[in-house]
Amino acid sequence: MHSGWHVAIIMDGNGRWARAKRRPRIAGHREGAKAVRRAVEAAPELGITTLTLYAFSSDNWSRPEGEVHALMELLERYLLRESNRCLENGVRINVIGRRDRLSPRVLSAIRRAERITAHATKLHLRLAVDYSARHAIAEAARNAPAGATLDADSFSVLLSQAIHSDPAAPDVDLLIRTSGEQRLSDFLLWEVAYSEFVFTPRLWPDFDRADLERALADFQGRERRFGGILEDVV
Repeated sequence: MHSGWHVAIIMDGNGRWARAKRRPRIAGHREGAKAVRRAVEAAPELGITTLTLYAFSSDNWSRPEGEVHALMELLERYLLRESNRCLENGVRINVIGRRDRLSPRVLSAIRRAERITAHATKLHLRLAVDYSARHAIAEAARNAPAGATLDADSFSVLLSQAIHSDPAAPDVDLLIRTSGEQRLSDFLLWEVAYSEFVFTPRLWPDFDRADLERALADFQGRERRFGGILEDVV
């Protein structure tokens, strides 16, 4: 019986959305935050129990300083503004990724949001911030007990600890990337081993419930064999 899907989204196209409308890039990021709210509100009703959103990659630090500063301010405001709304709607917020390079203000907002929503059970919302899958895998391997014999399950536990995922999330069922790009960009490399992928040309600020429903319908129409063979039914 279906117990809830883990959907991950690479939210791409904010800058292109702003450029097309001749607006500053931060305007695209602000509209992208509205799309986050739409996705979070729709997810539980569509059978999604874990939603992981790629908000800020470790490579994004190379962007212009002004844009990075604006993105961090937007993240801080989102966490402060949305945590009570998430609590009311049963959404647990969890920020995954590195925390050693974030400002005290952002860290404070993260801890507050995670504390306030800690007991919510309707949806586990994971926001990937300063996230790099390669770095996370390397950290998990470095933290393995000396001489330990690891299997996939025990390594997954180490990986969840390395990225501050609390609780640990199941493997990703469906990965969606917006704006027409078709690459993983160092996102959840371990967790998407058997994921289905959906690539949509829709820019993230325009992504809405109907887009999420279409992606899920596409996903549900696929045969997931996990390396096995599905017997023909006569």
